[in-house]
Amino acid sequence: MISDKMKGFVKSSSIIRAMFEEGKRLAGIYGAENVYDFSLGNPSVEPPVQIKEALIEVLNEENPNLVHGYMNNSGYEDVREKIAGSLNKRFDTNFSMNNIIMTVGAAGGLNVIFKSLLNPGDEVITFAPFFGEYRNYVGNYDAVLVEVAPNVEDFQPNLDEFEDKITEKTKAVIINSPNNPTGVVYSEATIKSLADILSRKEKEYNTSIYLISDEPYRELVYDGLEVPYLTKYYKNTIVGYSYSKSLSLPGERIGYLVIPDEVDGSEDIIAASNVATRILGFVNAPSLMQRAVSRCLDVSVDIELYNRNRELLYNNLISYGYECVKPQGAFYLFVKALEEDDKKFAEAAKKHNILLVPGSSFGCAGYVRIAYCVDYHMIERSLPGFKELAKEYGLASDS
Repeated sequence: MISDKMKGFVKSSSIIRAMFEEGKRLAGIYGAENVYDFSLGNPSVEPPVQIKEALIEVLNEENPNLVHGYMNNSGYEDVREKIAGSLNKRFDTNFSMNNIIMTVGAAGGLNVIFKSLLNPGDEVITFAPFFGEYRNYVGNYDAVLVEVAPNVEDFQPNLDEFEDKITEKTKAVIINSPNNPTGVVYSEATIKSLADILSRKEKEYNTSIYLISDEPYRELVYDGLEVPYLTKYYKNTIVGYSYSKSLSLPGERIGYLVIPDEVDGSEDIIAASNVATRILGFVNAPSLMQRAVSRCLDVSVDIELYNRNRELLYNNLISYGYECVKPQGAFYLFVKALEEDDKKFAEAAKKHNILLVPGSSFGCAGYVRIAYCVDYHMIERSLPGFKELAKEYGLASDS
């Protein structure tokens, strides 16, 4: 029999993945072109051509034993040095290779840092709506995820409730901006206020509270918006990054942690993160991909392709009567469900072969997430279904 802990994880297994599997089932019945699967944040934009070129160059030019062999658990020194230099140039920081730990994607990085920081019973605060796997990542180490209720007006963090929920057990706070599932970018004013609250609470409880910035969507922003780099605002900030979205490489599982020197206990945390990388079974981040991404640090996917999808879907849904805060980044719309029960609304959408993820999966009932990292023409084909769905709830008309 499986462990009691895993029984709970299996029972609450990701609804996003379940919807993805449902999409494959429906495609077998109706044809893939007639199923509109908006469930999974799987990038539709091809990786930049430089990635393929870099992979070929690495395989042709470098020693195979080095490319495919073990290295320090933190990753290749030269790769980490290049990443540190790139960050310093972009954000006016002062990192060295010692501050960078290569990880098996953002998820691997979060598990490494949680393994390094958390004791059973410690509390980690996050703001709803949030990526649902945070529950599992925190639960892996018998800590407690504390949810701050959503601010549905603009989906900036609810800082009043946040301050009230910080206790002597608070070990970390995790934020995600640009946000999954809303696409909202947390403003500089929000970040400054959040940092001020954390600094005051650290003094009040005479403790260290670590702010973990989960940043897989950093490069996916629209309209010239800038995403604040959080180490510049709060001393005890640790950054988790992934190339899954910026380079369309989700299956390659490559990213990094940034643990700045000024973080309380940074030497111990860096040492613990190295050990955590090994004992969690990662051993090291994929060697070939470390080499490849280090040659593509100034490259990203064509954001305009996602922006085109964003404008098409958002403008049409609003015209049909749906309500949604326009996303500033990532590739999601977080739309208010047309009935109170978001799961029932998602079921109603399935009748039109439209697959949506209920907002309750993200700690925000009454909404659904639409991942628009899909083919533009699929969005076009789906629009009549969205309109018919709205009409069923008395919204859209034929005019």
